[in-house]
Amino acid sequence: MNITLIIGVVLAFAALLYAIIDVGGAVAIPMFFSFGSFLIVMVGTIATVVASYPVKVLKDFPKYLKIAFLPPKNNPVDYIKQVEDFATTARSKGLLALEDGASKCEDPFLKQAIMLIVDANDPDKVRSMLEDAIDFTTERHSIAWTFCEKMMSLAPAFGMMGTVISLVIMLNSLGEDTSQLGPLMAIAMITTLYGSLFANILFGPLRSALKNAHDKEILCMQLVVEGVMSIAAGSNPRLIKEKLEFMLAKSDVKNNEKAAK
Repeated sequence: MNITLIIGVVLAFAALLYAIIDVGGAVAIPMFFSFGSFLIVMVGTIATVVASYPVKVLKDFPKYLKIAFLPPKNNPVDYIKQVEDFATTARSKGLLALEDGASKCEDPFLKQAIMLIVDANDPDKVRSMLEDAIDFTTERHSIAWTFCEKMMSLAPAFGMMGTVISLVIMLNSLGEDTSQLGPLMAIAMITTLYGSLFANILFGPLRSALKNAHDKEILCMQLVVEGVMSIAAGSNPRLIKEKLEFMLAKSDVKNNEKAAK
């Protein structure tokens, strides 16, 4: 579970709540709840997003939320270990001996990469195919965070629309009942607040969580590409491991070594 996402969002809302209570007391809390403002910002944002994408894309949104809160456990160090094991087998028994291990591999990309070199395909073509697969994966995944980016841009816009609506009603009331000017101005400001709040505290972190999950998966795929191509070239397993570890932060490698002890 993405604990940092949950903790961060909860803390942000808690900080806002504390600020409201600190400035206006507990009695001020109801002043910041406006169902009309919420409808303008959230329903307007969601409706516009729905209008911007086909049903085929929209139906995957729950899956994206699941990835944000429950990201796949892609551990780059585990991939390095698997590649090193394949390299050791290839070094001692030949590339054809990798077929049995590949058939048991849980990661489809690693399995496909191993099978490509087992079938004695041209190394340049294999690299090109694997790198194309990474590009296509990035293109598919980008839909997830562009959802959030669109909502990040739309929420403040609808917040401003709600403010304009309230101001128009308020200005029309200037010559009549001036007692409503204060509440109308408050609603105008609350709608702007909702737009900024949802864009920065909700949609922004969701976007970052999805992008982080993608970056980690792509790193693992890149490790597979470099590792498999090194295996095809007949490189020493120890050299392959060191080469792949250079692609990671030193702290990640050290932390994994400590955990393994």
